[in-house]
Amino acid sequence: MKFVLTGGGTAGHINPALALAEILQECDHEVFFAGTPQGVEARLVGQTDIPFVAFEASGFDRERPHTLVTSSLKILRSARKAKAWMCEVRPDAVVGFGGYVSIPVGMAAEQLNVPVVVHEQNSVMGMANKFLGKKAAAVALTYEVAGKDIADASKLIVTGNPVRSSVLSATREQGREMLGIPQDATMLLVFGGSLGARHINAAISSLKKQLLAIDGLYVVHITGPKEYEATCAELALTDEEASRWTVMPYQDRMAETLRAADCTISRAGATSLAEISALGLPALLVPFPYAAEDHQTTNARAYVERGAAEMMADSELDSEEFANKVLALVTDADLRNRMRAAAATFETENAAAKLADVVVDAAMRGALR
Repeated sequence: MKFVLTGGGTAGHINPALALAEILQECDHEVFFAGTPQGVEARLVGQTDIPFVAFEASGFDRERPHTLVTSSLKILRSARKAKAWMCEVRPDAVVGFGGYVSIPVGMAAEQLNVPVVVHEQNSVMGMANKFLGKKAAAVALTYEVAGKDIADASKLIVTGNPVRSSVLSATREQGREMLGIPQDATMLLVFGGSLGARHINAAISSLKKQLLAIDGLYVVHITGPKEYEATCAELALTDEEASRWTVMPYQDRMAETLRAADCTISRAGATSLAEISALGLPALLVPFPYAAEDHQTTNARAYVERGAAEMMADSELDSEEFANKVLALVTDADLRNRMRAAAATFETENAAAKLADVVVDAAMRGALR
């Protein structure tokens, strides 16, 4: 079978698509990716062997009404081009992961009676997925609550958010060796997503003395490129302190880094949570307060309610409660064990295979129409 995957805008849309692609290719299916020429998808898919086809797409600015017209025209032009391309490729199904580019690709598929499957990574469905979900053959969800905007509940299925095999195959030993951390030490990983998080950096830096007073604790602190110098200045680590507190602006090898960690302080983006749950990594989550419809808080709440993580509002990072939660996370092994067991109930490591089943089923049903 042939499948077209589409999505763009953020790595959070692309990584689960690539995880699905790995499963489909393992089953000898042919996979194509449709994205924008300048988006992050062009770079990430370009690192794989998946053929990439570019179509222009953009959103609109509510404060500039004329952009609704220009963006709509761009989408319609791309839909025509995508339709012509699909007539050549003849896919059995199209899978949309969100982002504006999935709209013209999905529209083209509908016009050709090619089944469309939508996957939503967050607890609040994005605009593109809402649009395509109305006519989609199936709507796959990470969180059940995200399906509230789909009228036909029979199309909904909770698969979880797929995680790439590189994350699942990395080992603790590889990560510890890469980072220079003893195998028997306790490692706290601090990161705020690809761009970092100023408030998390400042709050954890203020706990330097208390954290380094804990025997055998190592901290790996990924600040984000823009926050690196300011965080280094705030920490002012001595050579001795720096031997146990590693600060870096970014980390390309997050799979090994996550595997090496015993616990983490993190934002609650879809990809971060998928990887955290797939690896059973105990976490203190700090949702980004300005996410659309506060979806990171809703994302995090699902993990807190299951017992797989704890959560603190960004506005509470300077509180004594935050300090107490951090210290408990790094010192209480029983707490971490309970979180690991709870995280395993999400079965995120099987999400890519579950989604692949949904996609193949939709294609087979489409072939019988």
